[in-house]
Amino acid sequence: MTRVAALLALLVPLLANGQQRAENRQSAAHTNRLAKETSPYLLQHAQNPVNWYPWGEEALAKAKQEGKLIFLSIGYSSCHWCHVMERESFHDEEIAKVLNEHFVCIKVDREERPDVDSVYMTSLHMINLLAERGRGGGWPLSMFLTDEAEPFFGGTYFPARDGDRHEGSTGFLTICRKLQEYWKQSPAKVREDAKTIVKFTKAELERRRGALTVALDEALLVAAQEALREQFDPKYGGFGYTPDGRRPKFPEPSNLVLLLDRVRRHSDAQARQMLVKTLDQMAMGGIRDHLGGGFHRYSVDRYWAIPHFEKMLYDNGQLASVYAQAHELTGNENYRRVARELCEFVLREMTHEGGAFYAALDADSEGEEGKFYRWEKAEVQKTLSAEEFALFARVYGLDGEPNFEEKYFAPQLSKPLAESAAEMKLTEAALEARLAPLRKKLFDVRAPRVRPRTDTKVLTSDSGLMIGGLADAGRILKESRYVAAAEKAAVFVLTNLRTADGRLLRTFAGGEAKLNAYLNDYAYLADGLLRLHHATGNARWLDEAAAVTAKQIELFSDARAGGFFFTSSDHEALLARCKDLADNAIPAGNSVAAHNLIALAVLKNKPEYLPLASQAIATAVVATQSSPGAAPWMMTAIPALADAKRKLGSGK
Repeated sequence: MTRVAALLALLVPLLANGQQRAENRQSAAHTNRLAKETSPYLLQHAQNPVNWYPWGEEALAKAKQEGKLIFLSIGYSSCHWCHVMERESFHDEEIAKVLNEHFVCIKVDREERPDVDSVYMTSLHMINLLAERGRGGGWPLSMFLTDEAEPFFGGTYFPARDGDRHEGSTGFLTICRKLQEYWKQSPAKVREDAKTIVKFTKAELERRRGALTVALDEALLVAAQEALREQFDPKYGGFGYTPDGRRPKFPEPSNLVLLLDRVRRHSDAQARQMLVKTLDQMAMGGIRDHLGGGFHRYSVDRYWAIPHFEKMLYDNGQLASVYAQAHELTGNENYRRVARELCEFVLREMTHEGGAFYAALDADSEGEEGKFYRWEKAEVQKTLSAEEFALFARVYGLDGEPNFEEKYFAPQLSKPLAESAAEMKLTEAALEARLAPLRKKLFDVRAPRVRPRTDTKVLTSDSGLMIGGLADAGRILKESRYVAAAEKAAVFVLTNLRTADGRLLRTFAGGEAKLNAYLNDYAYLADGLLRLHHATGNARWLDEAAAVTAKQIELFSDARAGGFFFTSSDHEALLARCKDLADNAIPAGNSVAAHNLIALAVLKNKPEYLPLASQAIATAVVATQSSPGAAPWMMTAIPALADAKRKLGSGK
């Protein structure tokens, strides 16, 4: 691997942030093969001068036939740095000429093809580890493959030309030329390097497949909670931080699900403290849209202050459920308000006319990140009266220095609302009643601004999460509109994204449903339907959840080791067939599937499902044993499994 390390050292990829290159060469009108796609992300690149292909046999066969390297670019519609790289490099005629002449260029929407994304992101991790560069990754994912689609070099965002972001940095154009020259002069060496990377990639992906006998007991939950405690930020909540505040912080709903379960079952004081602190700080911070409701993707800092401004359906679906359940558990009225505002946002801005939900809202508008959401103090002063501004500025931090790009404000609470109310000798409810009309005035001023783009594709998996979130929020908050919206979305998905033989499809866009669904699609949809059954008592949703789960078992089960593969048994073969067993921004499909099996075992009297659930839990526990906190959602299935065994064993 010395050649790989040497190549990486030569082509040090620059992953830093920065401003858009002013001298970007814009292309004339072009149309490539992406114009026939339905993904909004792929369609954004349909006019690039780069001769993009979608992932598929045509592109892969062309690379083999012509002996060309493949440039694989993976991103998603609301990805800020994906847009930056498109503007800087993929609209550039000179760069496009090099790519078109020497490479077969493939563009992938990671939300449509998470399998492709997972394989090649893992290969980037392996390249970086072998070159002793850590495991850095992200999007856009920029991978260079042999004509056999085997990876040998990659990175994330690359600036267009040498020195664009930092003095001495290597630009994308130089990288393309050097790799093409390397391929031309030493194809055997490139193939050898690629084979080595593929070997390590397959080993990493297939490492997640094995299962051993393991005791599923309380000790595992204690270890998971302790792992979260070790990562917990005691001052600002959340998990994982650096004292200088520069490490980004994510909501990580799966961690909160574990804490909710620990509080609910054991009244665990430590779990409650971590849960409440995190929910409070997130609700105060700029990661929450205080004017329009809902949560942005993540905070770029420790303090939840400045968000990366895109809004993802999968985050908001999970957080709707978490905040509603936290309100139910604690009686905290602020959690009710956060959940309600989140649901109203989704129904207002992320709902398809047929009732399904859109995947995401972009971070950018008019070419600038966060422009739709940010404020200058003068604009707020112009909108509100002097008395109103004084109140709003005091509560939302506009009486201090700008907190975003040294000029703008991302509105957020300067302190808990209860503290501000006490200082003003008001009740929290009275202060909120005074603030609500001020937020409405600012919301109405913001509304006509140029909006961030909406990724209008409907994903089965994310829709399942939002169906579950609305069902939980509607049930707990006694808001029938939310339950009705969840039912309408369920009808849409089951009607438009399910085939006659009961198989699910992954995505719906442009009036067309397509692509084989993944484990997450089946598991999340079944989970949403079960939550909908809980909210309504309607047997239809229980029956539909059972049907979806039965098809999932048929297509995804690992009969040898237990648990479920991410792709179906007849899915396109990639470098490896893997299992996703760690809970990240979204829960692992196996984690949700285990809960579904346990619920259906009880509700449909299917005790045969309990061994399947037990095997899925054991598979995840063994695969994540070196990181006890890696599968917190799955850990909550352990006591649920014990409960189900007792109920079925006693005939209840």
